[in-house]
Amino acid sequence: VSNAGVGMAGPLECQSLAAMQNLMDTNFFGLVRLVKEVLPDMKRRRGGHIVVISSIMGLQGIVFNDIYAASKFAVEGFCESLVVQALRFNVAISLVEPGPVLTEFEEKLYEEAKRADYSRTDPETADIFTNLYLRNSRDVFASLGQTPEDIAEVT
Repeated sequence: VSNAGVGMAGPLECQSLAAMQNLMDTNFFGLVRLVKEVLPDMKRRRGGHIVVISSIMGLQGIVFNDIYAASKFAVEGFCESLVVQALRFNVAISLVEPGPVLTEFEEKLYEEAKRADYSRTDPETADIFTNLYLRNSRDVFASLGQTPEDIAEVT
């Protein structure tokens, strides 16, 4: 089961390339490293099941989540491409892509967003992100958020 991940939200021009690379290293290449480690043995045994917990953002991008969504789209493409080969060896790959989940992950993201420096973007974009996106995102999570237990039960 792969469930590692980091988030990133905000205006693109305010995100450092190093932070983007770190996110891709965790969200995408972390999964690749895990699969490279377990798949050969599963293929030899002709059986196994890899479960990947990803995000709905692997299917649909959301404003101000450009890099996070890109990492989850990469996970989606990786799993969809690998599944055909894996099935030949009786190895299943399940990709779970939940919507909003109420965890510390999201709270940490909001706290980081509140402290971030938005001077590298224009005032209109900074205002839209801080006064519309962040506030409405919290409302969406409060009203539609699933619990980790919900995700575990479905998985």
